[in-house]
Order: sequence, then C-alpha cells, then structure tokens
Amino acid sequence: MHHAHSSPSTLNITSLSALALSSAIHERSLSCVEVMNAYLDRIERLNPTFNAIVSLIDRDTLIKTSQALDVELSKGQSRGWMHGFPCAPKDLALTQGLTTTLGSPLFLNHVPSEDTLSVSRMRASGAVLIGKTNTPEFGLGSNTYNTVFGTTLNAYNPKKTAGGSSGGAAVALALDLLPVADGSDYMGSLRNPAAYANVFGLRPSIGRVPSWPAGEAFISTLGVEGPMAKTVDDLARLLATLSGVSPKAPSSIAQSHADFASEIDQLLRAPEPQKIPPFKVGWLADLSRYLPMERGIKERCKAGLARLAQVGADIEDTSLQMDPSRIWKAWLTWRAVLNAHRLGPLLQLPNARAQMKPEALWEIEQARSISAQDFMGASATRTAFYNEMLRLFEHHDVLALPSAQVWPFDKDLHWPPSIDTSRGTRPMDTYHRWMEVVIYATFAGLPVINVPVGFSEAGLPMGMQLIGKPHGEIQLLQIARAYETQISDWLSVKPTLASHPSTT
Repeated sequence: MHHAHSSPSTLNITSLSALALSSAIHERSLSCVEVMNAYLDRIERLNPTFNAIVSLIDRDTLIKTSQALDVELSKGQSRGWMHGFPCAPKDLALTQGLTTTLGSPLFLNHVPSEDTLSVSRMRASGAVLIGKTNTPEFGLGSNTYNTVFGTTLNAYNPKKTAGGSSGGAAVALALDLLPVADGSDYMGSLRNPAAYANVFGLRPSIGRVPSWPAGEAFISTLGVEGPMAKTVDDLARLLATLSGVSPKAPSSIAQSHADFASEIDQLLRAPEPQKIPPFKVGWLADLSRYLPMERGIKERCKAGLARLAQVGADIEDTSLQMDPSRIWKAWLTWRAVLNAHRLGPLLQLPNARAQMKPEALWEIEQARSISAQDFMGASATRTAFYNEMLRLFEHHDVLALPSAQVWPFDKDLHWPPSIDTSRGTRPMDTYHRWMEVVIYATFAGLPVINVPVGFSEAGLPMGMQLIGKPHGEIQLLQIARAYETQISDWLSVKPTLASHPSTT
C-alpha cells in the first residue's frame, strides 16, 4: 500500500492541461513514472469519495508499464502525444484484458478479448489504461449509478448527481484524476455530465469517430464516442486521436486520420484563438416554451451567449418550424427499437430479468408493439427534422440550447419525476423525458459541444450546447476556443475539496 506523497509538484502535475503534460513528458521534464504516481496518489485520495474511476489496476503493474514507457523515451521513441498518460475508458467501451461491466451485474466478470476502436486508438497514441470510468447500467439514464459499483458523485457537490452516462469521466476530469477522458453519447451522455462538471464534452458527427466492434452497424447511428477535456485544445487533440475512417464502420466519414489531424493541428496553431471571423448563433432556448426548464438555467446560458458575443457572435432568437412533440415521438420509437435490439437478447441469460434495471426492461417492452412500418415512419420524421435543422443552418453557423433542463439533482433520485418551472410544475412521463433538450443534435447526427456557462447561486455548474453544421467539428472547435478565452473566471472555479473529511 503506497501512501499519498502529496508534494506541491504532485498537485501541479495533475492540474496541467493534457497538451502541457504531453510536452513535459516529451521534453523529459516529467517522467511517465512521476506522472503515473501523481495521478494514482490523487485517485487514492479523492476517488473513494466520488467514485468516478472503477476497476482500478494495481499501482505496481502501472508503474512497471510507466517505467517501460520511460525507457522508450530515453531511446527517442514516442508512441504518440498520449505517451505515458493514465487513461480510463468509459465502462461501456470494450477493453482487452480489463473488466468491462457496462454497469450491469450480468457482466460482472466480463473481460473482453479485444478493444473498442476508440480504446485501441488511445493505446496506440501511448495511453496507459489504469481502469474504467463509472457509467449507469447499460448507459441508460443521465444519472451515474449501478448495482456493481454504486453512484458517482458530483465533483462540485457530492450530494448531487454527476449526470450521465459519461458521469465517471466528467467527474474524473473535474477532479484532475485523468488528463483527458473519452465518453459516449446517445442521449446527451457527453454533454449533460460535462455541463454538471464545468468541463467540455464533444459529441461528434455520425461517422467522425467510427464505432467498432458493432453487432449492428448500418442503423445504429444514435450512439457515438467522443472526447471530454478540461480545455478545448485538449478536446480537439483527443478528437483527432479518435477520428479517421475505418472500413469496419460503414457510416464512417471518408477522411483519413492524418487529414483530419492536420486540420486540428492547423486550428491549434492559430495564435489568437479569440480572433475569428464573425459568426451567427441561433438561440433555441426552450423551443418556444415547449421544454420545461428549472429557473436560472436559461439565464446562465444567456450569460454564456453574452461572452460569445464578445468574440464576434451575432446572436438571434430562433425556433423550430416543426412540432417538437413529433420529434419526441419518433425519437422514442428509434430509441426503443435500438435498445431492445441491444438489450433484449440479455433476457436469455440466467436470472437476467431480476438483475436488470427497470428502465432497461421498459425499453425492451416498448419495442414489442412497434412495427417495421412504425419504425420507417419514425425514420421519415427523423429525415424531415434533419431537413428542418439544415433550414436553420441557412441562417446560422451554430445553434445554441441549454445542456440540461434541470440543475444537478439529488444523487439518490433515479431521475426527476417533474420539473419546477417559473410557470408551474411539469410531470415527466419517462425516465429520460427531463433530458429531451439533448435529442436534437443526436437525432440529426450533428456535431455538438458542451461549453460551461458558470454556476447557480448554490454553486452548481451548468453548460450550454453549441450545435454545428453537418461534419462541422472544426468550425465548432474554433468557436469554442474563442469562447474559452472569455470564460476564465468560470473555468477557474474548481471543486472545493476541503469540505469533505475523507479527502483531506
């Protein structure tokens, strides 16, 4: 058992941006062993309280791996920009030789024989897997709890939810337990937890980050993997690592890793990120009062929009010309069909029904009454909605919406049963209805980034979604880089750890 040797340098190592950390490792001013020890010390100190990282590998094994990486550097060999980085993929991602539970007791001892493509790309860039980040069971619902590992707590208030499903990843970043993190996003899982952790999360376009292996690769286009980070430049660099065409993923964008990475390099070399051409932002707010929102959320987003205006944004109120309830109905159809396809077969496992969360069983049940004709009708609605988004992009470069409809809620509440708005209380009819605000980017397959917009009076973080044009990641990142220069006061608010006795 190693005891934390928290010298000031340890704290400095873990608070570095990922790009600064990479430079320090490659300049040999920090060894991979020092970096690994610093992160493991911090995890040892904070993770027992917050429960962000699970299935942690023992320190001796990780230090041996780090020593080998130091030897490589001493011979002038680098695997890539993540050489020596501690990395903990989300527990939905397959990790060869490392337990992958999907947050389900049915997969308690599941050790995959191969990596998910995104994991293999991080390993190829030099990342060292140290464990996994916690996720809700099967990634369902935006609250990170499961019966295998328990609940992940909000970095800014451990009585509150971390959001989800990339809750462990977002909290690990907010607490400096990882330099960068991967997540996945189906219904806001890269955006809602990032908003609840005061960090950045980017859901890429369909096909930007190919998903493989996949049991079904032609229709399952709602879930994508993507980067999360403390800075936009780190986010961009990790996106470059994860991106690039793969023939195994039929929907992957036909651009090589090298080509996209060089576009990212060019973006990161822009010396004054705040100096960008003027751009137009369409503020969708609560979709003309269709979406119930807790008090104060739209106000925080407007504060964010005011900062965007400082870097040349022309902000206009805008609205959908399509009934959002039609979009929701089509979304439910798609979601139920894809989830039932993914989870239904698990009911064949012994005692499965008793071990699956009710939301998973509900999703499977919903799909039973959906015909092929219903599904194709929902796909036609999705197409009409995509065309409606394209219409909005004729007038705007990006569209803005809050990243959540409620502030981080009590960690023990599975999901908010209602939303208290300034116009009264609106009941929620499903476990994910309170997250309706995130379905628009997902359903249209558009790139979208969560950017922080500050805090509530109670000190809880919030974020705003900026949705980009089809395959428009580079412009979206350019805008986010400019925005980041204007919000250092919000980004500098770090979790106060002194109030938790177990973390001192």
